[in-house]
Order: sequence, then structure tokens, then C-alpha cells
Amino acid sequence: MSDVDDWNRDFDPRSDARERALNVLFEADLRGSATAEVVSRIKVPFDDLTTELIDGVSANKDRIDQLISSHSHSWTIERMATTDRNVLRIGTFELLGRPAIPTAVVLNEAVGLAKRYGTDDSGKFVNGLLSAIARTVRGGAGTETGGTDTGTAVGTSGAGTDTGGADTGTASAD
Repeated sequence: MSDVDDWNRDFDPRSDARERALNVLFEADLRGSATAEVVSRIKVPFDDLTTELIDGVSANKDRIDQLISSHSHSWTIERMATTDRNVLRIGTFELLGRPAIPTAVVLNEAVGLAKRYGTDDSGKFVNGLLSAIARTVRGGAGTETGGTDTGTAVGTSGAGTDTGGADTGTASAD
């Protein structure tokens, strides 16, 4: 994606919240510090969704990492690129803790972040892994909208009701 494309993309506050959450989680992961420490250094307050994503991933990190590890057959979580690992954490949290968000929206948003910030193969990697996790925690196909949550819900700091708006397309593997 070129800089021109980046500036011309449609503004979606939910997508931007996911991007801000990724930035905080990435920095905390890279520095080996708590997310609360990273957040405390940022002077601009976060919107509710960004806060929910950061807090949700932080509070449920062990369970999220276990799900990612159990579905990633040839990659340990430590071996994954930092960007991919944190995009997967956000997506996995959304699959677990935000059941009102359609599975396709979760996958589409995660793949978009992976393509934007990761390597050439990040989108495919994230799509495949999150699709497998979605089948486990929500049942059915990984790219269906809605889905029944067959896993145990995780705690969230808010009642996120993001229904996807304009991002209801299915996740792409390219």
C-alpha cells in the first residue's frame, strides 16, 4: 500500500481503534513491558474500543496465546513476527470476547492490519490461523458471519457492539 493509498483510505473509527491497539501491544511486546506502562506514557486518551482491545488482550493473554499456539502447528508464538503475533492476539480476543462482531469482520480487520504492517505473507498467515481459531471458538466455517460462540467467553472492559459497518466482507487470503 502506498502512502497515497494510506491517506485516501476510508476513515473507520473501529479500524483505527484496532490499529491503535496493535501499536500499543506491539510496543509492549517489543519492550517486554506491561501494556499499562505503555498506555501511561501516551498523553492522548484512547477511545472505548481501543481500551477494550488492549485491556482484553492483556487480561486474557495466557488463554489467547494458548489458542494461537495450539492452532499454529509449525510456529511457536515466540518465533512469530511481533506484528503477526499481536494482530493474532487482537483477532483472537475479538473472537472470544466480542461475540456480537461477525467472524468475517474480525478476520477481515486482522488480515488488513497484517497486510498493512506485516510481511508479504502476513495476511495469509493471519487469515489461516485465525480461521482455524474461529472454527474452534465460534464453530462452523472461519469466514461465516456471526457464528455461534462454542468457547467460553472472556472478560471484556466494555460491551463492544461493533457490527462491522462497512467492513462486512469476507477475509481474503491474498
